Amino acid sequence: MAEGRRNGLYSGISEELSTLMRTRWADTERRDLPLDEQAPYAAARRASLSARFPGERLVIPAGNLKVRSNDDTYPFRPYSAYVHLTGDQARDGALVLEPRADGGHDAYCYQLPRDSRDDDGFWTGATAELWMGRRRSLAEARSVLGIECRDVRTAAADLAAGGAPTRIVRGVDPALEAAVTTDAARDTELVTALDDLRVIKDAWEIAEIRGAVDSTVRGFTDVVGELSNAVETSERWIEGTFFRRARLEGNAVGYGSICAAGEHATIMHWTDNDGPVRPGDLLLLDAGVESRTLYTADVTRTLPISGRFMPVQRQVYDAVYEAQEAGFAAVKPGAKYRDFHEAAQRSLAARLVEWGFIEGPAERAYELGLQRRFTMAGTGHMLGLDVHDCAQAHTEGYVDGVLEPGMVLTVEPGLYFQADDLSVPEEWRGIGVRIEDDLLVTAEGHENLSAGLPRSADEIEAWLDRHAG
Repeated sequence: MAEGRRNGLYSGISEELSTLMRTRWADTERRDLPLDEQAPYAAARRASLSARFPGERLVIPAGNLKVRSNDDTYPFRPYSAYVHLTGDQARDGALVLEPRADGGHDAYCYQLPRDSRDDDGFWTGATAELWMGRRRSLAEARSVLGIECRDVRTAAADLAAGGAPTRIVRGVDPALEAAVTTDAARDTELVTALDDLRVIKDAWEIAEIRGAVDSTVRGFTDVVGELSNAVETSERWIEGTFFRRARLEGNAVGYGSICAAGEHATIMHWTDNDGPVRPGDLLLLDAGVESRTLYTADVTRTLPISGRFMPVQRQVYDAVYEAQEAGFAAVKPGAKYRDFHEAAQRSLAARLVEWGFIEGPAERAYELGLQRRFTMAGTGHMLGLDVHDCAQAHTEGYVDGVLEPGMVLTVEPGLYFQADDLSVPEEWRGIGVRIEDDLLVTAEGHENLSAGLPRSADEIEAWLDRHAG
């Protein structure tokens, strides 16, 4: 990081320096930018949102930079609903839907414009382009997004001037939130509506998710090819290997990668990724590439680090595979959303009763939820711009709803025997297995988007034989 600006080694700006900095710059305005491929889809999504709130102004902010430490910030990632409705990824912006008399809305997008070279702010200001990188001009943004774009520096005053009853997404942009008078309950309804819009993916979104999954498949193969390096180092090698593929082909990872070897595989969200990778143990890798348009994959495979499952490891793996097969069979149009979860959990409950780890009969154990000591989590979730997509959607349209073509979800049963669990024999302790795939609901049933990765124990071992380094 450049020390001069951050630590104030330079003080003051001479007139000569100011003149030097503000002169002899080329005209870099881009006048031939095409409309973004996503723009027509984003316009259709805005129209759907507009129809839900006639006569009301809607404000969906992009968000701002967040401080990591002192004056260092995290990489910016915009609010997902803003991306969904605009296709834009710029920081400090906001989408506004302004109501018309006919019940529809006019849409415009506030953006942080380019810095003028006639002002020292372009190289000294808090958002200086010379430090932070070139931004699109308002005209460029208008060409790409297909929507009117305005200077965000006037947004707070514009919104505070009044107008129609307003709803805003809270917790994203404090300055814009402070500029409007809204009702918390009505604002929550807006967030719910935004997530409702994303439950069924359009054709463009499905293609983006498919691409993210394909990159993820390559990332998993990368990891298998470098297992020997991980054995010599730690889980960090695995995390770094997958991240390289995510940055090469996408934006980043869609969530913190879980690179869990040995007993770490029993921890649902192990993201420290700093433990040893030992032959004889299992590696649970849960990771997903986030596309450059911010759609993410979410895939898990559990691998024997030495190349072969030990007998108890295979017994657990086969039970999880069997449960996933039962879950897959329940993913089809018209089925209840909960069906795949219940099918997988019933399968696991039956195995746990058979092994003597919970008291049967199996149906009684399932109804009492006894299997949850070892299964811990649900069997899946929606997938899209967020790894746990549509989390605020209406319950009746999501977890209490039915599956429809265009939904994308994960099916991810697992069994986790904690290292200190005295209710199971010692050889079972510290074994964690999860198998997770990304499924698209189709008119005929479903498509496994991550079918490019092996799933059965035999397939996993053959895969390791081919690629393990």
